[in-house]
Amino acid sequence: MYLGDYIVIEQQLGPFTFAAESVSTGTPFVAEIDLDKQHLFVNRTFPDKHPTACRFLRPDGDLLRCTIHRDSPAQCKFYRCVVMQVYDGSGRHLGHVTGTLALHSDNPELRAVWEEIERKRPKADTDAEPWIAAFLTAKGYRVE
Repeated sequence: MYLGDYIVIEQQLGPFTFAAESVSTGTPFVAEIDLDKQHLFVNRTFPDKHPTACRFLRPDGDLLRCTIHRDSPAQCKFYRCVVMQVYDGSGRHLGHVTGTLALHSDNPELRAVWEEIERKRPKADTDAEPWIAAFLTAKGYRVE
């Protein structure tokens, strides 16, 4: 959601076509809003309320959708939004972990365990995900 600092719209070329730039790489690209998401894109409420969000991101029910999936730059294609879902022992969803290895949960017990994870987890991201999943499993959580 915070790619608004990394992807900017330089110019509107047509009703659903934009000259844009991937700021982190300095790479210009043309983004055309996906046909099946044009109805989402016309609503400007979300980007007005979330100025740091990617300008091409829009809500669709409970989800946030990229409206330029086909034309999105490489940094977006490689970004992994959710890498694991966390459930308690009875199957109740408690939160999720994003590709940046950040926990998104309001559950105080899970947040306390996450603080422990932050102190102990491997620094190499390639090792971190399986280690986190094993740690949570050992603490009685179910991870998918």
